[in-house]
Amino acid sequence: MRINNKKFVYLISPLKIEKTFYPHLENVLSQKKVSFFQLRLKKKNLKKQLIIANRIKKICKKFNVKFLINDDVYLAKKLNADGCHLGQKDMNILDARKLIGNKIIGITCHNSIQLAKVALKNKANYLAFGAFYLSKTKKAKYRASLNLLKKARKITKKPIVAIGGINSSNYKKLLLNKANLLAISGYIWKNKKLKPIDAIKKLK
Repeated sequence: MRINNKKFVYLISPLKIEKTFYPHLENVLSQKKVSFFQLRLKKKNLKKQLIIANRIKKICKKFNVKFLINDDVYLAKKLNADGCHLGQKDMNILDARKLIGNKIIGITCHNSIQLAKVALKNKANYLAFGAFYLSKTKKAKYRASLNLLKKARKITKKPIVAIGGINSSNYKKLLLNKANLLAISGYIWKNKKLKPIDAIKKLK
């Protein structure tokens, strides 16, 4: 899986998606900095999830962005999404492969090279590490260091995703320390000072 260096953002959806969200998403993706969009929907019923997801999928396709589903492999299959992202407590990657075949599957590895080795053995398409900084989106049980990125790069050429509290003042450090993609949510969607399009423009 090749990553375009200019498209280093792995964009994660807000937990609540209102009607006002879609034009903002179009604006953000139009900046050509996003490689992946991950949909995280926790509290919607299936019908609502499908309506929201199908609309977002079309927007992602328009801007050539890979569309992934968080946690729910069955939903990813139903939507024919580009893949899914699995945490350590979600479905086992081998079972997920049986369901969605050779689609993209990314694995959360927290701050552990050991978890990364297991994910690689099971043919994960990318590895996600974090949290690197304090995040308002999710409480971080695990803290990852820049040194961890270097260690991970030594064991794989697969894309490495950094997650957790990433914003315009700290993102460059992660890219300089071998992260291929930066998972960002709150900085774009919950930024009190900047609109989503202005927030993404600051990531150069």
